[in-house]
Amino acid sequence: MQRWRGLGAVPGGWGRSVVTIGVFDGVHRGHQEIIRHTVARARELGVASVVVTFDPHPAEVVRPGSHPAVLTEPARKAELIEALGVDVLCVIPFTADFSRLPAETFVHDVLVESLHAAAVVVGENFRFGHRAAGDVALLARLGRSFGFTVEGAPLVSADKPDLAGGGGEPTLFSSTYIRACVDAGDIAAATAALGRPHRLEGVVVRGDQRGRELGFPTANLLPGRYAAVPADGVYAAWLGTRHGAGPLRAAVSIGTNPTFSGRERRVEAYALDFDGDLYGERVCLDFVARLRDTLRFDGIDPLIAQIDDDVARTRALLADPA
Repeated sequence: MQRWRGLGAVPGGWGRSVVTIGVFDGVHRGHQEIIRHTVARARELGVASVVVTFDPHPAEVVRPGSHPAVLTEPARKAELIEALGVDVLCVIPFTADFSRLPAETFVHDVLVESLHAAAVVVGENFRFGHRAAGDVALLARLGRSFGFTVEGAPLVSADKPDLAGGGGEPTLFSSTYIRACVDAGDIAAATAALGRPHRLEGVVVRGDQRGRELGFPTANLLPGRYAAVPADGVYAAWLGTRHGAGPLRAAVSIGTNPTFSGRERRVEAYALDFDGDLYGERVCLDFVARLRDTLRFDGIDPLIAQIDDDVARTRALLADPA
């Protein structure tokens, strides 16, 4: 897959393409449907498939301070998109000036002049242009004028009541919905919407060494600034590194360590059957199940007994990766 940074990276003599556009945070099952449709249509036409996305997140530019939690880091997002068979990932720097482009100018400059779109694939709720004024109907009208077709991909949903306790209406899979699932610690729902476990990435830093003193040395993960960190609690997860170890079974604690009157929220992973050093490594945690809430214990012995149980449940839940 080719990776372009900005429209200036489009090669000279670039031919026609089939394009889809979006932030695609999470590359969830709804995104996957749209991207697969894009790839299939491009192959039918014998042209390249192009995924257009943005950096930074448009929300942070339009409404500073409103950056949503990030489900997939940029490198991970690119890997997931490449795995779907895409020919080109084009990342457009989202600036204040770019945000002010009228919908018609966006279509002309991006889709027509730069990418030479033969077809554009979007979901039915797609919006674009300044103040999100453009919709699918406008895109289709502009497509008729500029010579490209607009094709809709169905939105993917699940028959699950919403997190606010509403009725049993199908819930559309969206990045917003998945962020809410992760924030609530509903790992099962997030997994169903993503089509894979939610992943948290970060660098292992030194903590207070308390886990080692208890007999359960943990990797203290420092996530990215906007990372979507699950709700406080204890989880079973797979721990992987980019160099060497993994995937390893891990019992993961997220919270402030109330037994020791902690105040700093931490992500601490105890890797089962591992006796190495992960300090300074960039690792990832793929969350499989939530085991329990964060608890405060009256003493070390009941805490150790509970950790023993957490480890046993993690071992039972996670089969060998092979």
